[in-house]
Amino acid sequence: MKKIKFSKIIVYLLLTVWAIIVLFPFYFMVLTSFKSFGAYNAERVPQLIVSEPTFDNYLVAFTAVPLADYFLNTLIFTVATTAIMLIVIVPAAFAFARLNFKGKDLLFTLFLSLMMIPSELVVITNFVTITNLDLRNSFTGLILPSVTSVFYIYLLKENFSQIPDNLYYAAKVDGTSDLKYLFRVMIPMCRPTIVTVTILKVIECWNSYIWPRLITDNEAYYLVSNGIQEIRESGFGRENIPAMMAAVVVISLPLIVVFLIFRKKIMAGVVRGGTKG
Repeated sequence: MKKIKFSKIIVYLLLTVWAIIVLFPFYFMVLTSFKSFGAYNAERVPQLIVSEPTFDNYLVAFTAVPLADYFLNTLIFTVATTAIMLIVIVPAAFAFARLNFKGKDLLFTLFLSLMMIPSELVVITNFVTITNLDLRNSFTGLILPSVTSVFYIYLLKENFSQIPDNLYYAAKVDGTSDLKYLFRVMIPMCRPTIVTVTILKVIECWNSYIWPRLITDNEAYYLVSNGIQEIRESGFGRENIPAMMAAVVVISLPLIVVFLIFRKKIMAGVVRGGTKG
């Protein structure tokens, strides 16, 4: 018993140290966002406590740069991309999991092989395609390359495959169409995985940087990630570090809230989707 308790103490101690290491940069970012411009510049050694916190940096972050516009663009991009992706991947996963058609296994194997292609090659191909279609600096150009995911289709397909075949055959005997069976049986039963995929896609879209950076050079279509980069490279971002940190905190907060609310569903959906039997 003593050995077990001692091992647990060591494990918790190591986890605590690791948590401090991981969370410290975020703590320092939030801390800096509450420091006044003068107090920050007067520090020779960074202070870990704010004696006189101020919210002025958050006001500056929204007035000195079009941060609200970046938020709106990111919201449009995230919602539209996630919605279209669900419309695409749910029927695709259902087809691979439940329908029988010639060459299904071969097609699914070829489909999975797409995951072996380096993402850089896909970005180059998408960039050339979107440019040739004259869709740069548009929401269409931002959204189209992100409306499907081989990994998410695979995850949903494995989850759909866990539903007993007897339910499907019984539904067909009752005259239920495949589409009605999908919406009335499979989607409700696999809701945790679908919620997980949705949340992960939202996080992916919100943090998207490389593709928006390539496809947009018009500030009217900047997302929050690109907007923060522009702020950092501008004189405002280099000179007023506390206001810059305030902007980063505001941008990070929605994802943190989403993760804290749905963290149990995310873990449950990943475990359920990856476990077959």
